[in-house]
Amino acid sequence: MSTTDKIPCDIRLHTKSRELELVYEGGERYSLSCEYLRVFSPSAEVRGHGPGQEVLQAGKLKVNITAVKPVGNYALQLFFDDDHDTGFYSWSYLYELCTEHDEQWQTYLDRMSEAGESRDPEVQVLKL
Repeated sequence: MSTTDKIPCDIRLHTKSRELELVYEGGERYSLSCEYLRVFSPSAEVRGHGPGQEVLQAGKLKVNITAVKPVGNYALQLFFDDDHDTGFYSWSYLYELCTEHDEQWQTYLDRMSEAGESRDPEVQVLKL
């Protein structure tokens, strides 16, 4: 089985801590924040329809997942409390989000800083 074929053997939504826990055979275990999953949604609304069309997702610090549903044998659909529910998280994309978390998260934080945006929806950043 290649890494693109890795399917979690256990998936748990922890609404209180706002994390989705994925467990893979062999003991690999990852906890991804709902915020991380929301800002890296595979939907066209977030990713655009091609390179350079990505839309930076600000103010998602407190977002939570309200439901997780399987999509056939190949993906999950996540339902967020900000009414975002488009985009299917394929098994390979979920595994990529797990294994590349630190690099992708830092890139996101850098982009937020450069744009003068805040992760907290209650905080407005002003550039003077």
